[in-house]
Amino acid sequence: MKFYVTDKVFEKLPEACFGLVSVCGVDNSADYPFIGEMLDENIISCRDYFAGKTVKEEKELAPYRDAFKTLGINPNKFMSSIEALLTRIAKNKGMPHINPIVDLGNAISLKYYLPVGAHDLDTMEGDFCVRTADSEDTFLPFGAREREPVDEGEVVYATGKKVRTRRWIWRQSDEGKIGRQTKDLLFILDGFSDNRQAIETARDQLADILSQKMGCKVKKGFIDKNNMEFDTTVV
Repeated sequence: MKFYVTDKVFEKLPEACFGLVSVCGVDNSADYPFIGEMLDENIISCRDYFAGKTVKEEKELAPYRDAFKTLGINPNKFMSSIEALLTRIAKNKGMPHINPIVDLGNAISLKYYLPVGAHDLDTMEGDFCVRTADSEDTFLPFGAREREPVDEGEVVYATGKKVRTRRWIWRQSDEGKIGRQTKDLLFILDGFSDNRQAIETARDQLADILSQKMGCKVKKGFIDKNNMEFDTTVV
């Protein structure tokens, strides 16, 4: 399967970049105590770091809020996934343990203050991409039974005509969510040239944990305007 980002997206966000970890053969039903410990430690560290601060005004969130404004998205109405996560932790609301892959993604996200998405590859229809939406695209919100239309021109993650994440990194669909049955998936870390080092460092740590501690086969990748495609196949 191919994952790619279209020219139109880079025309809107020329400095955008994406760290990638394709994962094959994870046992997401097993117990990995170290992941829960890592998540809890990073929750505490993040809570302490943002104590007494207004998260949306901090430098770590500035590039994502600016990007949302560039895309015509009001960041106060539609918070990016990383701003929503950090705001939750800063308010001392904690973070539930869901399953190993989701918990690991959240732990890495909190450690590096980066959006980290996980997508079940076995539920994809054709290639997976970041592109602008068209009039035929639809989205299934979490917990919903009926699909909803998507604004034409909106930057989305999609496979076929099914949108997996609306408003770029705002909210993922109920489809393709990571469950205990997930075996093959793609982690995506969204960022910009200014925080590329953090993206690559977080990606590398994520890949090391998956391969060395969880026994998975992994493949790392990176996408920017000079390299817009990635083959998710892990040999």
